Amino acid sequence: MFRLTPANWFEVLGDRPTDALWGIGAKTARKLAGLGIRTVSDLAAADPDALAAVFGPMTGPWLVLLGRGRGDADVDDTPYVARGHGKEETFQQNIADWSRVQAEVRRIAGLLALDLAREPRPAVRVVVKVRYAPFVTETHGVTLSAPSSDAAVIEEAAASALGRFAGRRPVRLLGVRAEFGT
Repeated sequence: MFRLTPANWFEVLGDRPTDALWGIGAKTARKLAGLGIRTVSDLAAADPDALAAVFGPMTGPWLVLLGRGRGDADVDDTPYVARGHGKEETFQQNIADWSRVQAEVRRIAGLLALDLAREPRPAVRVVVKVRYAPFVTETHGVTLSAPSSDAAVIEEAAASALGRFAGRRPVRLLGVRAEFGT
């Protein structure tokens, strides 16, 4: 494990190109290079006002702070915990028959329930995503009366959420997502 600090920032990153920094992509790096700013050290030494004239009053000074390894956010080492889990499927051909759409939502919800069985937290809400042809996406969800990972409950909630869709147009993609409580 290694920690970047103000004491080792320039030793580690000073000679690296500007796009080595998070938040600077190829386009911004090219624009900076056009100004003679090619390394992290060059960026750290740049005039914030000069960069504000090119990148805007917020982005210009922010880029200089980035080059100096400064920011207003601390790195949080808390492990990421997903707020939900989902499954979706894009179909090779649009599904026009709504009874088949209903069957597919139940099938996908069943697959999701298999994954939820391995999850330590039960679902509190189930959301269905429908992408109609030509690529208009809508979602509807239902809150469960009690947290659950039970397949029958997840499937029924998904069917209920699907019932909230007014459109019966051909469908290209279906998805079911379970959201966890805090």
